[in-house]
Amino acid sequence: MSLFKNATLMITGGTGSFGNAVLNRFLKTDIGEIRIFSRDEKKQDDMRHHFQATMPDVADKIKFYIGDVRSLESVRGAMQGVDYIFHAAALKQVPSCEFFPMEAVRTNVIGTDNVLTAAIEAGVKSVICLSTDKAAYPINAMGISKSLEEKVAIAKSRTSGNTKICCTRYGNVMCSRGSVIPLWIDQIQNGQPITLTEPKMTRFIMSLEEAVDLVLFAFENGENGDLLIQKAPACTIQTQAEAVCELFGGKKEDIKVIGIRHGEKMYETLLTNEECAKAIDMGNFYRVPADNRGLNYDKYFKEGDDKRNVLTEFNSNNTKLLNVAETKEKIASLAYIQERLAEMEKK
Repeated sequence: MSLFKNATLMITGGTGSFGNAVLNRFLKTDIGEIRIFSRDEKKQDDMRHHFQATMPDVADKIKFYIGDVRSLESVRGAMQGVDYIFHAAALKQVPSCEFFPMEAVRTNVIGTDNVLTAAIEAGVKSVICLSTDKAAYPINAMGISKSLEEKVAIAKSRTSGNTKICCTRYGNVMCSRGSVIPLWIDQIQNGQPITLTEPKMTRFIMSLEEAVDLVLFAFENGENGDLLIQKAPACTIQTQAEAVCELFGGKKEDIKVIGIRHGEKMYETLLTNEECAKAIDMGNFYRVPADNRGLNYDKYFKEGDDKRNVLTEFNSNNTKLLNVAETKEKIASLAYIQERLAEMEKK
């Protein structure tokens, strides 16, 4: 018996890397139905054929809904009978959001509000919103829009009734759609130099399986309005590039530095100093409860709060930094990498 026995789970943006990982994890369990909600019919059709071919005995559990989180009516139309939602629909590319910030607002902020509004109306039991380390101390449009997504989710949780709303925040998911490792592999195999932005830049790294684990941890352990964070390791971009070179036969001396792109930071933060003041250490995770104080600020002119941080900011510079061997081992464990290596051996 699983947590989702006979339940209906909806994944917004479900044709992406995260949605595929959830399907691979849960399709063969006793879950009742998984709804894939997205606006790209081609990706839905590709996903339909893939799972019909690879898991024919359970593929009929997947139901596909064409729609857009930007439209409240569109979301409402897919929401009836849903028990749980993993809200993954988002614009995630930093440079494109820099050039089209209002598009990021429409999807990441208004889209989240639409999903949560419809979920509360439909009596959905639990919604987990996926966020990013770029939402902490944001400096780019993508991070600012995801930070606002978190604020929308927390605000909605105050009046959500029986619908539990939580956020998860995590770092770079290796080999997810649009991530850098597949690009580097293609560059090596095409005889081109690996291009990286800044060698000393650090980034949290985690696998798609770990991303799913974090969402499930929030589903099981989060309380309404919580932000859940996994204690991920990190590495420099140079270390990551060298690890990929060692795995795929690239030449480290051919690594080409192209400079920082629009809106990028030298390091990312998963837990801010301000969040540390109330964060609860749960072993491999941090839980940050919602600030549910009222709007009566008058008392704060009369009464202070002398609580001080026990923790300090948790960022990709002060977490465990992996060396090349450790990074190579973590990358090599990914199913995507094993498939690409197997393809190389056949040639």
